[in-house]
Amino acid sequence: MKLLFDFLPIILFFAAFKYADGHKEWAADFATAYFGSVVSGGRVGPDEAPVLLATAVVIAATIAQVLILKLRGRKVDTMLWVSLVLVVVLGGLTIYLRSETFIKWKPSILYWVMGIAFWLSPLLFQRNLLKALLGEQLDLPARIWHRLNFAWVAFFGIMGFLNLGVAYYFSTATWVNFKLFGAMGLMVLFTLAQGLYLSRHLKNDADPVGPPSGQP
Repeated sequence: MKLLFDFLPIILFFAAFKYADGHKEWAADFATAYFGSVVSGGRVGPDEAPVLLATAVVIAATIAQVLILKLRGRKVDTMLWVSLVLVVVLGGLTIYLRSETFIKWKPSILYWVMGIAFWLSPLLFQRNLLKALLGEQLDLPARIWHRLNFAWVAFFGIMGFLNLGVAYYFSTATWVNFKLFGAMGLMVLFTLAQGLYLSRHLKNDADPVGPPSGQP
């Protein structure tokens, strides 16, 4: 259930884009009617409308995520706050300037922020963030925690560049598909690969390591 909640903004972004992309004229009229006052030029074209509407949906969904957690008295993860700031700022620029470039950069920036945080925390604060997140679930030697942390740093770095590669060398529709299915699939494969690597170090009743909280 938590995994679905974490990925809900991405799922809604995908659904909104696909619907609007299949009804471009309607999407252009709808976007112009409701967002014309906040976009440059005052009018949204059929080719711009799908990503603009999907961006508006993901902004609303991310804000709703934070509000739901706050109303339920739950802690909002730092990465969700970072994601909220990025989606509001870059998403707002996408809508105002009618440019999909800004929202396409959002996943890469979030990946790199997470990677930098995992990289610098042991160096500056002598604290392994992954161990801080999962240490109660996993009993591992220090060298394994170090390798695991570095693996996530490398993964986040690669994913950031991969996202930009798809964004710039393929169509927006392909990027949207990659954002949901490709990125999520790679995350699952990476997590499974770690599970296989860690199986000899885990106790029988330990849970397999999962992705850190916070989703691009």
